Amino acid sequence: MEKILVVIDMQNDFIDGSLGTPEAVAIVDKVVEKIKAYECKNVYATRDTHFENYLETSEGKNLPVIHCVKNTLGWQINSKVADVLNGATILDKHSFGSLELAKILSKRSNTEDIEIEIIGLCTDICVINNAMLFKTYMPEVPINVDSSCCAGVTPTSHSKAIDIMKMCHINIQN
Repeated sequence: MEKILVVIDMQNDFIDGSLGTPEAVAIVDKVVEKIKAYECKNVYATRDTHFENYLETSEGKNLPVIHCVKNTLGWQINSKVADVLNGATILDKHSFGSLELAKILSKRSNTEDIEIEIIGLCTDICVINNAMLFKTYMPEVPINVDSSCCAGVTPTSHSKAIDIMKMCHINIQN
């Protein structure tokens, strides 16, 4: 069984930037250690990617905090995390979930036995969206979320997202 790691949006704006939280800062070293435990060919990372017109988008109207604008410091993956992502596949995404990544992993699941572990930010937005997307595309593939390597917008919303994922048969670790 090939173990695949998906690292969601470990970007500066979500850690210590415009949408950063102390909880996000606290998981960085755990995320680095988790990535080191995987073969680079089995690590995929997403990068939330917006443009100058962010505030005019549906997301921008609902969350009017400019973040992860392409090619800015806030858009970049945290340097500690980036240092261990050498050789990993990094995908930009323009919404909460990555259809592109779901399709890539679904193709892999058609030719090999895989198990997916998800870590990153934010538990209650992009982590849960990707977990549900993967579960929809690959209902028989084990989908795991390591909650100790995730953080939400708030601790309460993090916990609620964890509970919802459990209800949808996503395995929660830690």
